[in-house]
Amino acid sequence: MVSLTLACSAVAQPIIRNTANGLEATENGVHLQITALQDDKLRIREWRVSAPEDASWAVLPGSRTSLVDVTEDQSGFHTDKLAIEVKDGLHLVIRDKQGHILQEDSGPVQWRGDAFHVYKTRGENEHFFGLGDKPGPLDRSGQTFTLWNTDSFGWQESTDPIYKSIPFFIDVKDGRSFGVFFDNTWRTSFDFGHENDQEYNFGSQGGPIDYYFLYGPDPKDVIKGYAWLTGTASLPPLWSFGFQQSRYTYTPESQLMDVAAHLRRDKIPADALWLDIDFQKNNMPFTVDEQRFPKFPEMVNKLADDHFHLVVIADTHIAEKPNTDYLPYDTGMAGDHFVKNPDGTTYVGTVWPGPSVFPDYTQARTRQWFGTLYKDFVADGVAGFWNDMNEPAVFRYPSKTMPLETQHHIDEPGFLKRTASQREIHNIYGLLNSKATYDGVLKLRPNERPYVMTRATYAGGQRYAVTWTGDNSSTWNHLRMTIPQLTNLGLSGFSFAGADVGGFAGSPPADLLTKWLEVAAFQPIDRDHSAKGTRMHEPWVDGPEQEALRKRYIEERYRLLPYLYTVAEETSRNGMPMMRPLFVEFPHATADGNPMDLLTGGAEYMLGPSLLIAPNPSPEEVAEYELHLPPGIWYDYWTGKPAGSADTLKARDAEVRDALLQQQRIMLKPDLATVPVFVRGGAILPLQPLVQSTDETPQGPLTLRVYVPRAGEVCQGDVYTDDGHSLNYRSGQFYRLHISCTTKQDDTLSIEFKAPEGIYQPWFKQIRVEVTGQAHVPSHATINGRTTTIQSNHGVVSVTIPLPNAESRLTMQ
Repeated sequence: MVSLTLACSAVAQPIIRNTANGLEATENGVHLQITALQDDKLRIREWRVSAPEDASWAVLPGSRTSLVDVTEDQSGFHTDKLAIEVKDGLHLVIRDKQGHILQEDSGPVQWRGDAFHVYKTRGENEHFFGLGDKPGPLDRSGQTFTLWNTDSFGWQESTDPIYKSIPFFIDVKDGRSFGVFFDNTWRTSFDFGHENDQEYNFGSQGGPIDYYFLYGPDPKDVIKGYAWLTGTASLPPLWSFGFQQSRYTYTPESQLMDVAAHLRRDKIPADALWLDIDFQKNNMPFTVDEQRFPKFPEMVNKLADDHFHLVVIADTHIAEKPNTDYLPYDTGMAGDHFVKNPDGTTYVGTVWPGPSVFPDYTQARTRQWFGTLYKDFVADGVAGFWNDMNEPAVFRYPSKTMPLETQHHIDEPGFLKRTASQREIHNIYGLLNSKATYDGVLKLRPNERPYVMTRATYAGGQRYAVTWTGDNSSTWNHLRMTIPQLTNLGLSGFSFAGADVGGFAGSPPADLLTKWLEVAAFQPIDRDHSAKGTRMHEPWVDGPEQEALRKRYIEERYRLLPYLYTVAEETSRNGMPMMRPLFVEFPHATADGNPMDLLTGGAEYMLGPSLLIAPNPSPEEVAEYELHLPPGIWYDYWTGKPAGSADTLKARDAEVRDALLQQQRIMLKPDLATVPVFVRGGAILPLQPLVQSTDETPQGPLTLRVYVPRAGEVCQGDVYTDDGHSLNYRSGQFYRLHISCTTKQDDTLSIEFKAPEGIYQPWFKQIRVEVTGQAHVPSHATINGRTTTIQSNHGVVSVTIPLPNAESRLTMQ
């Protein structure tokens, strides 16, 4: 029988010892340590008996050991932004400088043996976001979740857990935001007010109480803080933002080549093709079936000549094939690189190739060995690698993974050398598989950006891989769920994410596939993928009328590539996700401080700071639906016409602002041919001429589409570019141009170009400035005081200027 032990009681008062960077408190044998990493970031640890090992697979070493001086208080300490108080029972209260309670314990930690739960009070207007791609609503309030990486084929809205464990959430309460990262790799759980609507809790079956408090007060501050803590996503190659076509599996070789030829013949822009496991010999990772793909290297080169990048799957397991010249197994056994049973023998589980063994990635030397297995594929010119089945998935058991008693031998800088069970390592197995792949490919192809996609991962895994939402289904509901999944992934560090377009399991009807391809054109990864035995998913499969609609949206994605890539580069610098809930850009849009997304049900989202995408929240329905535009001026992306007239930015009275916000509700009629897209007034949107792949240099100028704000307000935008494939941008080989504009009461529009940053020469030599939303058609324009020509075509006013190489000003009136 397991007994319940409370961590502390009110019998004794805590003994508090202040330190230069926080405090340590002890009560009834329980120890609490709070460290200020920065003025708005805290690390909180709690333990019985002895402190656990101070190490992390997720947190960057420099962030974990960062320190800032604090000022001692009577019952705690304060920084420049936070006040921390510890009461009897080690009761922790965190306030902002204005005295608002941000987080407060609702009771002591509860222990059951090695398992524990941490309890916090929950307010009426408290909302929770994050935890990666858990199915269900955008707001996690009132729900419970388990974090345990699980192979969940055909998951549905109520399925939990699925593939990833990202124990990070953002708390939004009364217009103030903070984040919590619970750094525990064991099986963890989160309850956001399901059991008791007055509190929320998180806990684990083992491991440490070690969590980080990241204050805002705005959501962007929290997101940047999490990126500071766990790292930013690596900037992927430019081609990965193009359209990608996949299937389980294009085989034989002739079928793959036919798909490539069809894309080019129909002039459907595309950049990548994917191969699932059937291209391998007997499903054995790091092999090629020479009967189905008899000229694999020549095929890769031919695809490259036609501007296709090939991505191949490389599952984490290694087939147990002794005495067959299967080098991954032979070299892995010789180097003692595989996970063990408790008795020291090599663990064997059944996966796609049959009996298989599993690399022990907790050893740095094993990850180095695993990275060498990509040598032949890299030499053949394969562009990217797909780490699947890395929960790790095993077919033999109902748990779909290896037994919890299997053994890993940690041998990693910063960690104690020791043996750990699958209970502790399971949730980071996919993360370490990604790291092994990323580091290995980078070593084989120095200075080229590795492209790795992973199914399973943990916090911090964004440093090594992009991801997708796993084996979804070909249903309208799964199309709907994709948006909150991807936005929550973005909030959780994984900005570069997508879903299997059209749904993996099942065969989508024509209209569903069309709508999914349309919506996915405005998401970070646009990969059309389908399961074996389903009908084909390619854009042309349902005839010319459907193909024309699908092609139109893929083409629009390619026109938007300068904007997408600029937003992606920001992600790689500060963690801001490409796909964002509305509350990230508009945290104070409502008078009560609740996220605006609660009005939309999470169906609308921002793509970068400037574009609002508003697909039907019930995509299979034909009835009109409400669009909720945030405060400010908005323009229809497709027509350039104003979409909302409510002016709320200057409304200081809450009731007035809410009344104005109500006026921003617009009724939209669903249309198969249309995804409503809106542009924020004051945005400057970079676009390019249409190309068939990112290898093709656009012909003509870069277009900067200026969406005029109100008189006296500033508009701004950026354009970023580099060579799209190497790491040279890290040493200044990039081009960044910042543009701003102001309007005056006389409708004079002044556009200022800052001096470009970086030494890279962009593909464009001219800039075409288009103006949308100006009250009257300008008749005169000057660039740095010199008169230039104004062009007008179908109501679009534009000026074409040489590429600025220094500060410049364009004036139109």
